Amino acid sequence: MDCRNGNRKAQEQLYRQLYGFAMAIAMRYAVDEHEAADILTHAFVKMFRSIQSFDVTKGNFHGWLKKIVINESLDHIKQRSRFSSVELETVEEPSVNNSVIEKTDAAAILALVRQLPPATHAVFVLYAIDGYTHREIAEQLNISEGTSKWHLSEARKILQQKLTAIKV
Repeated sequence: MDCRNGNRKAQEQLYRQLYGFAMAIAMRYAVDEHEAADILTHAFVKMFRSIQSFDVTKGNFHGWLKKIVINESLDHIKQRSRFSSVELETVEEPSVNNSVIEKTDAAAILALVRQLPPATHAVFVLYAIDGYTHREIAEQLNISEGTSKWHLSEARKILQQKLTAIKV
């Protein structure tokens, strides 16, 4: 692969091919396009610096890049906010009215998700969109599983309130 040999033209071509894929991931964690672009810049630098270590026998390239973008997104979120350690005995599961969600487009829902507090936003996206378990989230963010569950519950509660406030 020419990218492994530092061929700038090949790297630019790979960047152009993967930009949309990586930007879609970064936008789930970022509050706006500028922040997502910043995340992507760092993620692509990390990708090109460590491209020598990519092993096709251990997974596909898109999965590897996705992990780099998610990790860079989480690093970015950690830098701009502190994760509070909150433990709850029982976590309330708020319900969301599906008819409201069905009448709200994905862009509007994503805009609401971006308004969540940073730590809550990160946990919600990791769990609800990227499919991480609370144990994996706790390890990624250096918080307890209980704190991860609290942030997810808080995200659902806030989103329910915001969705209910939308005029149907």
